[in-house]
Amino acid sequence: MTGIDQRSSPFGRCVLGVPQTKRRAADGDLKLLAGLGRDLRRLLLADADRRRWSRGDSATFAPADADASSISQPAVTIAIAKKKGSNAVWVANAVLRQAEELQQTLIPADIDLVLTRNFGLTADEKVNELVEGLIVAVVMVIALLVFGLGWREALIVGVAVPVVFGLTLAVNLMLGFTINRVTLFALILSLGLLVDDPIVDVENITRHFVLRKKATRRIVMEAVAEIRPPMVAATLAVIVSFLPMFFITGMMGPYMGPMALNVPVTMLMSILVAFTITPWMAYHVLRRVYGSGDAAAPAVHDEQDVQYLESLKQSPLYRFFYPLMAPLLRSRTIAWGFLLTMGLLTVGAMGLAALRMVPLKMLPFDNKNELLLVLDLDEGTSLERTDAAVREMEMYLAGVPEVTDFTSYAGVASPMDFNGLVRHYYLRQGDHLAEVRINLVGKRNRALQSHAIGLRMRNELQAIADRHQARMKLVETPPGPPVIASVVAEVYGQPDHRYEDLLAAADTVRTRLGLEPGVVDLDDVRESPQLKQVFVADKEKAALNGVSTDQIARTLRALLPGDAVGTIRSDNERNPLRIELRLPVQQRTSTADMSKVQVKGETGQLVPLAELGYWESGRVDQMIYHKNLQRVAYVFAETAGRPPADVVVDVLSDRDDLFAAADQSQRSGAGWVADAAPRPLEQRTFLANGSGIRWGLPAGFLVDFAGEGEWKITLDVFRDLGLAFAAAMVGVYILLVAQTGSFTIPLVVMLAIPLTVLGVMPGFWLLNAVSAQSVGGYLDPIYFTATGMIGMIALSGIVTRDSIILVDFIHLSLSRGRSLFDAIMESRVVRLRPILLTTVTAMLGAVPIIIDPIFSGLAWSLIFGLLASTVFTLFVIPVAYWLIYANKPGHGLPMSAMDQE
Repeated sequence: MTGIDQRSSPFGRCVLGVPQTKRRAADGDLKLLAGLGRDLRRLLLADADRRRWSRGDSATFAPADADASSISQPAVTIAIAKKKGSNAVWVANAVLRQAEELQQTLIPADIDLVLTRNFGLTADEKVNELVEGLIVAVVMVIALLVFGLGWREALIVGVAVPVVFGLTLAVNLMLGFTINRVTLFALILSLGLLVDDPIVDVENITRHFVLRKKATRRIVMEAVAEIRPPMVAATLAVIVSFLPMFFITGMMGPYMGPMALNVPVTMLMSILVAFTITPWMAYHVLRRVYGSGDAAAPAVHDEQDVQYLESLKQSPLYRFFYPLMAPLLRSRTIAWGFLLTMGLLTVGAMGLAALRMVPLKMLPFDNKNELLLVLDLDEGTSLERTDAAVREMEMYLAGVPEVTDFTSYAGVASPMDFNGLVRHYYLRQGDHLAEVRINLVGKRNRALQSHAIGLRMRNELQAIADRHQARMKLVETPPGPPVIASVVAEVYGQPDHRYEDLLAAADTVRTRLGLEPGVVDLDDVRESPQLKQVFVADKEKAALNGVSTDQIARTLRALLPGDAVGTIRSDNERNPLRIELRLPVQQRTSTADMSKVQVKGETGQLVPLAELGYWESGRVDQMIYHKNLQRVAYVFAETAGRPPADVVVDVLSDRDDLFAAADQSQRSGAGWVADAAPRPLEQRTFLANGSGIRWGLPAGFLVDFAGEGEWKITLDVFRDLGLAFAAAMVGVYILLVAQTGSFTIPLVVMLAIPLTVLGVMPGFWLLNAVSAQSVGGYLDPIYFTATGMIGMIALSGIVTRDSIILVDFIHLSLSRGRSLFDAIMESRVVRLRPILLTTVTAMLGAVPIIIDPIFSGLAWSLIFGLLASTVFTLFVIPVAYWLIYANKPGHGLPMSAMDQE
């Protein structure tokens, strides 16, 4: 877990901590581990040589069960990063092994090394979880196949799993992809798809064996040839639906790359196995069951075919479907009414998102074992006041049951991570800044996710921050590409505007955001006023005393920050120690004290600083921010219990510059904000946006929310996903046109795609109705995210395979002389088992993904979409086909099949 190390240095005792993760032992003690290189002593002393130690220069660390008298100890943090392409788990383990050696040989006994972060361990746990989920998914799929097909058939299909996965991983190795979370998610998702082709293959071979009462190689070849065209088309449709994910731009592109590669590769390997290994195994495993013979088995025609059809009509499935389908296939009015009803239900399901009954967000919150507390006090705040705020935060965190320990940084930035890189936390330097890294118990040992724990703590932490007049941000590690803040408003002005005018306009935006429900952690770039004292040298008096301006400047530099005047060697130190000259604090606290300092003139006389000039008061200049060569003022905010997109849309909808200009009694900053209560959230929709709090700015100011926050990346990603979805639809249509030779049949087949909405959106609404909870006064809903959208894109290819199989068997039955009604009914009864098996296996393959907070949206989309689409496809596709082709010659049968007839 963590360890702390105290050792002597020229400036007293210092503490060395190494960032990694920690665990609480059963007896409450800390497990002492560490990781560092062989140059530990050199690193430590070199740092001591570079700067003087003080509380603000180092971190403090505390286990959560420490008592009040020792809530934290001084600490120094050293972060170790792996090289690109190296294995995080191996690197972390190697560091820990070397640390154990250093603990015995190099590090003094009174020094502890504390692990406060270990991303190698985190990565290992994530991979192990997904591997376990993959194993569980394989077991569930095989169990289903044993139940649905039989143990022999399940064995044949099961062989495809390791073969296909082995070939897919080999392709990943050749292309330089690593095994990461997205790769494993793609494999789990592919599990339910890769068995589809072998299932259809084995089921059709078995059906022919049963029908002809014999198992021969010729029967196997005929059975495979019968379903080869629809299998190839269905597999290519799935591949085409995933390929557009390669072209997702921005930082989301690398996240989707492994999925865009692995699913298509898995499907290609699956159909390769289905046409080679599966038929071979089916013949050798099943021939003892159905008998074998060298003679060619006769085809099923005429009398046998009539008997087969009559026996089919007596089956339970036929009797179940007949009363449901007969009215739809006898009356065009009823058929059109049914399709119209399905269309209205689909539009209504899409309307759930428009009515905000299904909350939309870029990515969901992850369930990490850490949180970050960021504190900003006013510029000019002393380090002691900042530290006092941190200490009170520590006292509260020590009482939170899920918190194992925390590391505080006052005056300096904590070790940089990806989120801190994008949010610029690594640049945070100053006495008024602080961070607290909070570590939580493992997610298997707590009931709430890390996001819910943050919501529960937020109000108490905010109360502490308010008492210290501090701005607080409770930051979570994002599941995907990080942004500088969830909501970012960029305020631009005209060239003749002062920067203070931009800041005043930003004050208006901040005031309006502060009135919006669910908006927290407000901040902007306005700096608190700070006074500065400038010594103005009287050059005439200085010249008379033989003192130059440079001498005065060097004296003041030595007076305040200190000046190095030499070095000293020590036998106990590797590097020379620096000698710094500096006045005691009590002699440099006011301009009166500093004016008494004497400067040595050319003749050796000492002249008081007061006789060489005077002190002039002024204000420290405000930092001016630029973006794309334009001055800009930023306003930052986070959301709690609401999607950032809802906040941005509502705030923009309420902007009314004409109203604001007419009512100047509600002035705020450079603009105006109405004094009104916000509309209840449950009354807002995307068709009726806004909270009713109107606001505005004078002409010439531009407020842009699509610059740096989540709104921009949401727009970019959903734009790319929308284009990917459209490209997938076009690709599937072209593929089906090539396969069927018709421009109309592909449209019938693709009717299954919008039917997925009937399952996805009501499914997410149901999830929120059942499992959404309020934590700390904030709603913790289940969002429909970009991963859910990816699931819908995947569904566009997955659900068409059922339609393809259904329509292909209708054509097969028509070619045997069936009426259109009999062909439709036969296709439903005969193909129901493979359709249900492929659907349920795909759903079971998605079940292990549900446990992951990020990709659970993809899993739920697949489960709900497959469930609804499969059920409705069995009715919508046949009815649509009957309406179009009932009165046409051949009933839509391809010309090649009609010629064979």
